[in-house]
This record gives sequence, C-alpha cells and structure tokens, in this order.
Amino acid sequence: MFTAVIHEEDGIFIAECPEVGSVSQGASMEEALANLREATSLYLEEFPLTPHRHPFVTTFDMAHA
Repeated sequence: MFTAVIHEEDGIFIAECPEVGSVSQGASMEEALANLREATSLYLEEFPLTPHRHPFVTTFDMAHA
C-alpha cells in the first residue's frame, strides 16, 4: 500500500507518491490517482523497492512574518 498526496493547481489535480517519488496529474482527483497508479507501477518495474526503505512523514508549521 502506498500514499497518494493530491492537490489542485490551476484546475489540474497533481498526485504524488512520497514512498516512491512518482508524480502524475489529471483533470479530476480520480484521474490523477489512476495516472499515479500507472506511473508508480512503471517506475517500480525499473526500480523495485528495497525491503527496508520507509519514508518518514510529519507535519510542520510556518512562522508568519
């Protein structure tokens, strides 16, 4: 199972997989996610994951100037 981070930018949905580093886009969230699945699958065919590679996910605040 992988993580998808999706955000909208100028009417296009951008989908990223932080575990792999793959990125894709689509006209809808569903299309962006489907495209991300395909991009991630193609990437993993060439560069399989190593068993102990796990990203760290956290949050942070930005100081307001």
